[in-house]
Amino acid sequence: MNRPPESTMNPAHPHPQDDTGLHALVDGRLPPTEAEHLRATLDDAALQQATAWQQQRTQLRTLHGDWLDRPVPDALLRAANRLQQTRDERRHWAAWGGVAAGWLLAFGLGWGLHGVRTGGAALASASPSSPLLFVQQAAVAHAVYQPEQRHPVEVTAAQQDHLVQWLSKRLARPLTVPHLHEQGFDLVGGRLLPGGGGARAQFMYQNAAGTRITLYLGALQDAQATAFHFHSEGAVSSFYWVDQGFGYALSGELPRPALQALATAVYRQLSAAQPAGARAPARGS
Repeated sequence: MNRPPESTMNPAHPHPQDDTGLHALVDGRLPPTEAEHLRATLDDAALQQATAWQQQRTQLRTLHGDWLDRPVPDALLRAANRLQQTRDERRHWAAWGGVAAGWLLAFGLGWGLHGVRTGGAALASASPSSPLLFVQQAAVAHAVYQPEQRHPVEVTAAQQDHLVQWLSKRLARPLTVPHLHEQGFDLVGGRLLPGGGGARAQFMYQNAAGTRITLYLGALQDAQATAFHFHSEGAVSSFYWVDQGFGYALSGELPRPALQALATAVYRQLSAAQPAGARAPARGS
């Protein structure tokens, strides 16, 4: 009994005319001799399909090809280190059990919040809805995207109506994009980001000198309204506040007074778009 060629029996060598065989060719999973033989056996339609897929694959690889060669941003590394520290400490607390674990968790949370207010980096037990964790996420998002030249935003300011409608739907809240023309900053665009408690939005602005600031916002469940607070994460500074269950953080590499003036302008516009009765935040810490 004659056996069929091994290539037709091995799943790694699919039939040349089906999609699996074409994908193996395009993905470079075939040895050079098999690839050459397969190309010679393809009909015109299959060859055109393989060529189109190859072009698409090349375009996708070159779209963000330079990202693999970039150094990881310092702010992202610090955030990863803090996350690992948080996990280690939570595992340690779980081993205590009972009342001791509850007491230690409460003390750690209080001290962690105190540490950040005084400029420290302790966030060992911050919850996903913590304003402190929220502003850290805002600082990391700013550090990651503000240097980007080709893709700083997902949707540009030229499509502002679509941007606002899209992000409002994803965050389940009507959003308002502040205008900072008088302060010298124009909207670049925005993007959707993940967050500790759900979806987050980021709006990016830029002035004539190329300096960028970002407004990061999203729902913070059970978070109480706060005054302006100042947070510094490496070179990135932020003013953040919570109003009507929503968190806001304006971040940039600017002197504190300049950033506070921008944050105040942002807050006034956002509060004007909300129902009457909202109080302006205090000067802040």
